[in-house]
This record gives sequence, C-alpha cells and structure tokens, in this order.
Amino acid sequence: MSKNLWDERYSTEEYIYGTEPNEFFKQQIDLMDTGKLLLPGEGEGRNAVYAASKGWLVDAVDFSYAAKEKALKLAELKSVHINYFVSDLTEFHYPENYYDAVGLFFVHLPSDIRKTVNEKIISSLKVGGKIILEAFNKLQINNNSGGPKDINLLYDEKDILESFKHLDILIIESTTTELNEGNFHKGKADVIRFVGKKK
Repeated sequence: MSKNLWDERYSTEEYIYGTEPNEFFKQQIDLMDTGKLLLPGEGEGRNAVYAASKGWLVDAVDFSYAAKEKALKLAELKSVHINYFVSDLTEFHYPENYYDAVGLFFVHLPSDIRKTVNEKIISSLKVGGKIILEAFNKLQINNNSGGPKDINLLYDEKDILESFKHLDILIIESTTTELNEGNFHKGKADVIRFVGKKK
C-alpha cells in the first residue's frame, strides 16, 4: 500500500489495530531488562506506548503522519513519552550498536527492501540485543484476519532464518492464533514468531 493509502487508513478516530500491545511482543518485552527499543513500521503506537510504560526508551518509525498523530495521542493518554519519526524505513538513520531490542510486528515489505532494512536493523543492535518479530506466514493468504493479499509479501521460516542467519536463534515457530487487534487484525491467523540475539 502507498503512503497516501496508509494515511487514509489511519485517519480515523478509531485505532484500527487497537491500543493494546501485540501479545507476543508483550510476552517477550516483559522478560527483558529495559533499555533502548526501536519499532520500525510502528503505526498507531500500541507497542511503543506499552514499552514506554514499562520504562523503555522508545524510538518508533513509520512513514505515515496520521499514524504518528495517533501514536502521540495514545502516549499522552497513557502519560508516557515516545520518540516518533516519520520516515521511509529504507531512509531512516539507524545508529550502529545502539538498541537493546528491535520489534518488528507485521512489517511486510518486498523482499529486496526487506533485506536492506533488516541489514540496517541488525547493525543498529548492540551485541546481546534482540530482534522480536511476528509476521503473517504464507498460509495467511487463505485467511481474512488481516495482512497483505500478495503472497510475495508474506513470510516463511526460511525467509526469516536467512535474514537473521548471523543471530543466535532463540525462538522460531509457525503457529495458528486468534488475533484480536482492532478491526483490521481479527480472527484466525497464521503467523511466524521469532526472537534472535546478536552475537
């Protein structure tokens, strides 16, 4: 989808993906010591605001100004601070060896762009830092609970293992779950969950 279409999608009073954090993100971030967190493709801010409420220093990135407005509004409502940058993920400045964690949640990019962004993300992690990811796998093409309708934008485990082959793999699993993340992520979904640690 184009930037204009995402701006249009986010330009509603309602939080289309809800205001509560992704369950896998919450589960993983709650196990970690706080530090600096990067959330590329963060949209309306639900994960960023949750992490900030737990004491993380959060940098969120998305190319939608409408998403940023809603994220900052949610942060104000929850009395927390997040840094929110409006940028294409390929053009964002990723500081090297800086973040303690990066969260990638339903960030579905064309494979060439995904490769570039993932390389920058890995370089931005400190040694010992973690990538936490949840994305729709290719079986999701058969479901109506959200995600791209282009199978080339969906994942399989091989894609993820190849992208993050230089990390220690802590979790990689394909699972069927029941999403309840606003009106755009609702119902039976096929996802892949991943946690990797920088060596």
